[in-house]
Parts: sequence; C-alpha cells; structure tokens
Amino acid sequence: MLLGGTVCGAYSTPEEWERLLAASRFKAVTAPFHCGMPEKEIAGYLDAVKRQGAVIAEIGVWKNLFDPDPGKAASAMAYAKGQLALADACGIPCCVNIAGTQSPAGWDAADKSNFTRETYERIIQSIREIIDSVRPERACYSIEPMPWMVPDGPETYLQLLRDVDREHFAVHMDFVNMINCPRRYLDAEGFIDECFRTLAPYIRSTHLKDTRMHPTRLTTVLEECSPGEGTLDFERVLAVIDKYLPADAPVLLEHMQTFEEYERAYTYVADCAARARIAI
Repeated sequence: MLLGGTVCGAYSTPEEWERLLAASRFKAVTAPFHCGMPEKEIAGYLDAVKRQGAVIAEIGVWKNLFDPDPGKAASAMAYAKGQLALADACGIPCCVNIAGTQSPAGWDAADKSNFTRETYERIIQSIREIIDSVRPERACYSIEPMPWMVPDGPETYLQLLRDVDREHFAVHMDFVNMINCPRRYLDAEGFIDECFRTLAPYIRSTHLKDTRMHPTRLTTVLEECSPGEGTLDFERVLAVIDKYLPADAPVLLEHMQTFEEYERAYTYVADCAARARIAI
C-alpha cells in the first residue's frame, strides 16, 4: 500500500510544499490545490508530486450539496463538478465529498432528515448529476461514509452504488466513520474485514485512523483518534487492507493538525507494517 496523508505545515508555493512532502515520507497525498487556482500553480504541485515519487490519491469537495440556503447549495454543486473535472484532468482517481444534509446546524451535521427516503433519493440524483455533467474518463466521484449520514455501513454503501448506477461512482473507504456503535467497535477488526470484503472492488482511496470507546460513560461515546491512541490492532487492520486491495492502493492518515502529529502517526503505522511484513 502507499501510505500517506495530507502534507501539513506552512507553505505558500509548490516549492515550499514539496520540501514538506519530501520530509513527510508520504507516498500518497491529498491534493494541495483546487479548481479555483491558476493552472500554472496546479501544474507546479503536480510536478512536485512526480519528482518525489508520490501520487495524489484524492481531491476533496467538502461542501454541503443540500445546504438549506439555495445559493450555497448551488455553489457547492458547481464546486463539486469543478473538483471532479479537475481530478479527471489531473489523473486523480478519487474526488470525495460527504452526502450532504438539510440541517441548519452545519455542513456535516447529524439530523433526522439524513436518513429519510427523500434524502436518499436526493443523494442518488445529486451524484448522478455531478457525474453526468462532468463525464469523467479517469476519475471517480465518491462519498465518504459518516456515522450519521448515508452511507453508514458497507451494505448501505453497496446498495448506494447499485442505486446510483454510474461507472464513475466509486467508494471512499473510511471504516472508522462506520464504527458507530458498540457492536461494531467490540469486533472492530472483524467489521473492518467485512467493509473491505464487501467493497474492495470499488475502493479508490482509504482513510486510516484509530478509535476508542469510553467504557464507563453512558450512553455510548465513540471517539476518533490518531493511530496508536485508540484500540485498533493495526497489524491486523493493515493485513486486511493488504489482503483485499492492490499493492499500490493509497491509504491516507487524516485529521492530525501538525506536521509532527502526522510524523508520529506515520511512524507508528510504519512500525506496525514492518512487524506484519507489509510493504508501504
């Protein structure tokens, strides 16, 4: 697998970003650019990635297609199409967003409307609109799973793939986001195997992080954390990923805030991979 993450640190040019990339040891990264940037600057980042022998695994949208403000929702849709078109032009395999919510509480909020039939149909139609408008040849649009938003499990994701019914709709794997109840947490590695067994042929990018449950706090409190700070057995997790995905599959650490935090997480996962005899 190609282990990496988001290049973190202060930079304002592709050259400065490249120095951080070289120091990170990452072989797969998130795109450090977006569709609103000048083509020359984007080309600079692409050249930097190539020089460092890395790949750009995904480019994010991270905007709410169902924002209750119609103007913001329209802007989000236009941006999603722009990001997918850019991914296709640059050969980035995965353009990722979340499904969206009608909640006024925030772009990724938990809301009872998230699981209604009406919302599910809107998700299908929004994905189709993005893909049919852009008509990508290389890139795929994907939805990151969320604990309180479709898709929230591997079977739900598989059904969504079938219902959208578009060749360029694929899977963004975030198994920790789907560990959203004690049953899944207490057999986490078994559940992770189920996720990859069910969805592996469609996976274009994978997020890697840890999870922990507070055993004495009621009701259930599950918390995302950096690898090594939770309870996942990373030798087993990496073995599952290695079993189901190609050797060059990108696997990205996420949600650390500093270069040093990413460095610690990378080192922890790399040590686990070495013990499991898995190449990264």
